[in-house]
Amino acid sequence: MTAGPDTDALRAAGFPEGEVRARARTGTAAVFPHPGTYGRDLFGAHAPERTAGPAGADPLDHARLVPPVFMPQRLEKLIELGREPVHDDVDLRTDIGGFASALPLFLSAFGSTRAGSGDLAVAASAQAARLGIPMVLGENMVPVHGYGAASDDGHAAGALTARIRAYADASDGASGGVVVQQSTQDADAEVWNLLYSDPAVLPLVESGRLGFELKIGQGAKPGLGGMTVVDGAEAGRLSDAFTVQDVFAADGPARLRCATPGTFTEEIVRQQVRFMRNNFPRARVWVKLPPGRDVALAARTAWQAGADAVTVDGAEGGTGWAPRAFLDQVGLPLAECLRRIGTPEGCLLVTGRFHEGGRTVRALASGARAAGLGRAALLAVDEDREHGLVRLARSIALECRLLISALGKYAPAALTADDVWWPDTAAAPAATPAPAPAAPAPAAARRAGGAA
Repeated sequence: MTAGPDTDALRAAGFPEGEVRARARTGTAAVFPHPGTYGRDLFGAHAPERTAGPAGADPLDHARLVPPVFMPQRLEKLIELGREPVHDDVDLRTDIGGFASALPLFLSAFGSTRAGSGDLAVAASAQAARLGIPMVLGENMVPVHGYGAASDDGHAAGALTARIRAYADASDGASGGVVVQQSTQDADAEVWNLLYSDPAVLPLVESGRLGFELKIGQGAKPGLGGMTVVDGAEAGRLSDAFTVQDVFAADGPARLRCATPGTFTEEIVRQQVRFMRNNFPRARVWVKLPPGRDVALAARTAWQAGADAVTVDGAEGGTGWAPRAFLDQVGLPLAECLRRIGTPEGCLLVTGRFHEGGRTVRALASGARAAGLGRAALLAVDEDREHGLVRLARSIALECRLLISALGKYAPAALTADDVWWPDTAAAPAATPAPAPAAPAPAAARRAGGAA
């Protein structure tokens, strides 16, 4: 008789016995979170007690803002105002990828998954418009749900057009904007062509508030495409456009739907950006990058090709639902992406675990122009579908004003790397000279900024 393993010794040595036994029971299903949690639980958001460790650690959470003793910019503001400046004098209006924004924030991409009953993303769209901040719409919405141009009552709208309509109806017509991502499946469905030629989208085009984003990757699954859990009926409907696999329990209804990530080289990115500029001349051009080791080269390639903005999604979760091995083991932390990029050659946007002002201001001081609200926005809208995101953004805006004022500055563009102290100096982004003040935003954006 063969003796079994000494389980007490294995546990004492820290061997993950439970994980091994789970894999022995469930096989490929153990590679992913349980499919029953899809659409309800959040994954990839590292708990605070875990961020200090090597797996998933982001130095951006451990850096500190460091006000100087002497503040010449505060003196300049005092002379301009004829009184001592206060935090309310901080002007948060920001140009984000060619759009006038009331705040240095934007709504990150929600893709083809309908979040919550009634689609929380539609409610989030309307609130983002009220805030006067840009909104990004995620990949694979048309391949999954169809295009469905919106009717007067909105009932015929597909997921994509329903979110655009909600944003347009709540917008002031001047600030913010809508940016639509494209995956390889979206390209096959000609999503950008459909939007650019849709009469219902024309007001966004004519007001310069439509943009297209070339999606090269995301933080949750660097190097992979989107993945969602679908049931058997939906799997059959989507099998022509996507890879659908049975990786979960053989007797269960859940299937894994996989999108392809696309193939990119420097030349392909250059050609794609030029194609976007030539074919959609009135649309802004954005490029979204995963936290890859050559992120600086990729960002520089996109800017030099003419991209209005480059978004870097750090390995802080992204959409979150991903193979377990990716959540803590693949991709660079956002702080390291910022360090490698150094002084941005264009508008740099960042996403990944933004929900309060401290992390936001540290990112702005490290070279970013604005921060994206993703899972935080969904949680806020789930809490209150009418005002949750608005209140969340206003709380972040107040913290940003307080922190920027404490640094003796009065606009996000005035922040520099000197405003941040990094416990590990190797993690610090390269120091940058103080940028020139940004041009004033349109009057409508100023009004929206005051409301925030």
